[in-house]
Amino acid sequence: MEPRGTKRGAGKVEGAEPRNKPPRPAPSLPTEPALYSGPFPFYRRPSQLGCFSLDAQRQYHGDAQALRYYSPPTAGQGPNFDLREGYPDRGPGWLAGAIVTWRGHLTKLLTTPYERQEGWQLAASRFQGTLYLSEVETPAARAQRLARPPLLRELMYMGYKFEQYMCADKPGGSPDPSGEVNTNVAFCSVLRSRLGSHPLLFSGEVDCTDPQAPSPQPPTCYVELKTSKEMHSPGQWRSFYRHKLLKWWAQSFLLGVPNVVAGFRNPEGFVCSLKTFPTMQMFEHVRNDRDGWNPSVCMNFCAAFLSFAQNTVVQDDPRLVHLFSWEPGGPVTVSVHRDTPHVFLPTCPPHCSHLYSLVVLGEQQQRLV
Repeated sequence: MEPRGTKRGAGKVEGAEPRNKPPRPAPSLPTEPALYSGPFPFYRRPSQLGCFSLDAQRQYHGDAQALRYYSPPTAGQGPNFDLREGYPDRGPGWLAGAIVTWRGHLTKLLTTPYERQEGWQLAASRFQGTLYLSEVETPAARAQRLARPPLLRELMYMGYKFEQYMCADKPGGSPDPSGEVNTNVAFCSVLRSRLGSHPLLFSGEVDCTDPQAPSPQPPTCYVELKTSKEMHSPGQWRSFYRHKLLKWWAQSFLLGVPNVVAGFRNPEGFVCSLKTFPTMQMFEHVRNDRDGWNPSVCMNFCAAFLSFAQNTVVQDDPRLVHLFSWEPGGPVTVSVHRDTPHVFLPTCPPHCSHLYSLVVLGEQQQRLV
């Protein structure tokens, strides 16, 4: 009981904290798959807003001049594609509050709950109310890129060579695999979507369009082309479905691409068979695999990260960068930087900021390849 004449709380300073109170821990985001196993979140079907092309000198063109046309071998004709050919010579409004990024960055987020080898860093800045995300090369990734063995460089070349065998320059044309493999050339689709409560504007490179597709409307007419080694045992197929198919699904689902056509190569680098994987059916290969992946976990984690980033990056300042970092087995952490090499938004008039920034984000991703 309080003595008379004593005011409740007398002698206390409102809001005072102990002098030796430890600092408040920095925010973080856990990545364990079990935390994100709820219902699949709302994801708006991507709609193409526009496109652009990058030529052999990596110069920007606001058209579809770099778009190629899917042209598979005729029925009954085996592929027999030599993916090593040429390698020795040529190898080596509504956006206020939205998120602008590159498809590859979102792919890394989708696969994070199941990734066990490679970490990532994403830089985030807010400008005119819009949140921009750009990848930053981790020290480990940089060391790995600089020490990339010849075999890995050759396998990367094979992926681009496969596209030459499967694509023509015009509808109904025939592929010309004798040309130079130039990784600067690219056709990019710019799409609008929404994940949960987050409006998205992002761009992704498109391998080709199918002139025989049921619908000519992008992105449902697009085709993703991939290569993989031949599989000869159930264990090899199981590993393929668990790991490689997860990344193929994430890439194609985000962009709204309905089919992935894979060329399976032998040890000599020849594609001996082709197989089409419908994007919406990929999960069926791991549905009953307790060590497989779950699309709901992928999308729920991505939505959680976007909320985490939106709530963390609140100051509208393109010179202020929040660097989100993650390594397998740990949570996503964040650090704050001002006027550092991590600044990535270009100096650009407001009317071109969104599109030009997508090109810049794509350029940064190209340099990481």
